[in-house]
Amino acid sequence: MRHLSHKVVLVVIAIAVAVMPLASQAPPTQKPSFEVASVKPNASSDERVAFLTPPGGRIVATNVTLKNLMAVAYRVPQSRIFGAPSWLATDRWNIEAKAEEGSIAAPAGQPDPTVTSPLMLMTQSLIENRFQLKLHRETRELPVYDIFVAKGGLKAKLSEDQGPTLPTTLPQEGRPTPRSFLKMDVGEIEGIGLPFANFIAGLAQQLGRPVIDRTGLKGLYDIKLQWTPDQGQGPVAAGGPDTPSPADTSGPSIFTALQEQLGLKLESTKGTVEVLVIDSVQKPSEN
Repeated sequence: MRHLSHKVVLVVIAIAVAVMPLASQAPPTQKPSFEVASVKPNASSDERVAFLTPPGGRIVATNVTLKNLMAVAYRVPQSRIFGAPSWLATDRWNIEAKAEEGSIAAPAGQPDPTVTSPLMLMTQSLIENRFQLKLHRETRELPVYDIFVAKGGLKAKLSEDQGPTLPTTLPQEGRPTPRSFLKMDVGEIEGIGLPFANFIAGLAQQLGRPVIDRTGLKGLYDIKLQWTPDQGQGPVAAGGPDTPSPADTSGPSIFTALQEQLGLKLESTKGTVEVLVIDSVQKPSEN
């Protein structure tokens, strides 16, 4: 096991950042809004980043950049957000918000990755109101990766528990990572009970390029992937400062690791994808 000193990103898998056309998620004319919301700068030295969706129509985002938050709310990888001023990827925020009681129904199972949930529409409203965000969608031809099951067959394992996963707490030091968390570190992706689309979203963030799922895989998977990243590759590079060089450079590349550890293969190509383009944005005033 390699020991690296860098940031850790914890992503709630109940909120999939799916690689799909944004037009398929067109929001209603009037988006719903949270009843109460708090947006505060985070000036701590704590490097953990988390986005939680506790019961009761709530979000709790800790140490997130606006680019982090947009990726979750608009369900688009950070690499497909254009026109952003530099502070969107560096300034960090603590955000808590709560919907009106009874306005969001309790989930009956795994969320549909093709539908933007009411909670995420509310998060979009919060961003657009508090950060004065104006944006538009357009299509661009960009480098992408297609991902397939490799010729040797799939090595990733289906999780024994295929029941719904609704996380409410952060992982704790010395304890196993809870189900429904996708844990990303530089050169590592790990999670238990992950919808495959959420793993793909994490992989895209690590690679800084859209990943198009050609596997046809469904269900929840237990994932552990380790590799030696290139300089600048990783979740920090996708949304913040340069990623430090790994301490161990003898491990496999992410392409080799995917085939050897999970039985998956990446192919580089180009594709027409929809992107978000920021027209204007401002830092919020103090609460």
